[in-house]
Amino acid sequence: MEDINLHFTGDIHAMTAANNLLAAMIDNHIYFGNELGFKKVLWKRCVDLNDRQLRKIRCGLSHEKGMRERDDGFDITVASEIMAILCLSKDIKDLKARLGRIIVGYNEKDEPITAKDLKAEGSLAVLLKDAINPNLVQTLENTPAIVHGGPFANIAHGCNSVRATRLALKLGDYCITEAGFGADLGAEKFLDIKCREANLKPDAVVCVATMRALKYHGGAAKEEVQEENMEALEKGIHNLTRHIDNLKNKFGLNVIVAINRFTSDTEREIDFLQNKLKELGINMSLVEAWAKGGEGAIDLAEKIVDLCEVPENFTFTYDLNEEIEEKIRKVARKIYGAEDVEFSEEAMESIKQIKKIGYGNLPVCIAKTQYSFSDDPKNLECLEPFNIHAQEVILKAGAGFVVVITGKIMTMPGLPKVPAAEGIDLDENGNIVGIF
Repeated sequence: MEDINLHFTGDIHAMTAANNLLAAMIDNHIYFGNELGFKKVLWKRCVDLNDRQLRKIRCGLSHEKGMRERDDGFDITVASEIMAILCLSKDIKDLKARLGRIIVGYNEKDEPITAKDLKAEGSLAVLLKDAINPNLVQTLENTPAIVHGGPFANIAHGCNSVRATRLALKLGDYCITEAGFGADLGAEKFLDIKCREANLKPDAVVCVATMRALKYHGGAAKEEVQEENMEALEKGIHNLTRHIDNLKNKFGLNVIVAINRFTSDTEREIDFLQNKLKELGINMSLVEAWAKGGEGAIDLAEKIVDLCEVPENFTFTYDLNEEIEEKIRKVARKIYGAEDVEFSEEAMESIKQIKKIGYGNLPVCIAKTQYSFSDDPKNLECLEPFNIHAQEVILKAGAGFVVVITGKIMTMPGLPKVPAAEGIDLDENGNIVGIF
C-alpha cells in the first residue's frame, strides 16, 4: 500500500518529466531566436505536490543575455494534459499523435503553436514508453487489480486509463472501474468523455456513499457526523437521490447504492436509508469490506451480477456538434441542477478562439468542487437556485477536450494547516508509518 501511494512504478514521475521537458523546450526555443514567433505561452510546468506558492510565478530572472522574463505557473501533475493524454491513448502511435497536438502557445497572428512544431512529441513519448503500460497489483487477499493513471475528477477527467480498462475487460468476467469523487464529476466525465472516446458502455453503476457523508450533506457538523442524527440523515439523502437520478434518468443506467459501513453507523440509520431507497426502487448493499475483506462485499458483488443482466438505455449529456457554451450549460443544468452558466469575458474570448481554430466539437471537462453540486464548496444542500461560474476555458487539444474552470477551483492545490507529511515517518526497522 505504501509503495502504491508513494513512487509506485514511477508513472507519475515520467509524466512530470515529460511535462517539464516540453516546458523547457518552449523556453529554449524562445531563447534561441523564437523562430515560431511565440507571442503567448500557455504550457505550464508541473510537480506532483500540493504547493500553492507555485500557482503563479515569474521565471527567467537570471538576467543572462537573451533570457526573457515571463509569467508562468505550475499545475499539480494529475491536472497536466500529459496525464489526460496517457490515460486516453490507445497505443504508442495514438500517444505520439496526441502529444504532437498539444497547443503550447500562440504566435503574433493568433495561430496555435503545437508540441509537434517544436519537434517534441518523439522525446516525450520516449519518457512515457513504459508509463503507458497498465500496472498489475494485488489486493491483500491476493486478487488482481490494475492501477494506472491518476487524473483527479475535480480538476481533471477523473478516470484511469483506457488501456487499463480494456485489459481488465479482456482478463475478467466483470470489470469494475472507479470514476472518482461525486457522480456529478467522476461519473459524468467517465461517461461523457472516456466512454465516448473509447466506445465503452457500462452495464451497471455502483454509487458509493457513507452515512457520515449523508449526514454532513444534511447539515451535521463535520465533528459530529459519527453521532446518530436522523434529521440530518433524512436531509442528506436528498444529495444521494440527486446522484441516483442523474445516473438512472439522465444517463439511462442501472444503479445500485453501496454503503461503506463505519463502526459508528447504527442499525436505525441503516434501516431508514434502506427503506427510503426501496421506495425509489433502488437496491442497496451494505459493504463491510474494511472489516471483513472480500467476504464483506459478497452481497454487493452478487447484486451487481444480477443488475448487469437488466437492459440499460445509456445516453450522453450532450452532442459533440453543439456549441461549447451549450455543452457546458447542459452539464450544469442536467447534472448539477444549476439555473444557468455565467461566463467571464476571459472564458468567452477563449471559447471564441477555440472555435476559430477548429476545436469546437470536443467534449467538455468541467473543473468544479467535489463538495457541492454548485461551484461553491460551502453550499452543501443546494436548496436555493444557483448559477455555475465559468472563469476560464482551456483547450486541451492533445487530450481531446475543453477544460472549464469554475468557481474558485485551482489546478494547483495547497496543503492544509497541518499537512499529512508531518505525521509520516520511517520507524527503526525502516518501515513507513503514518500514511494512513
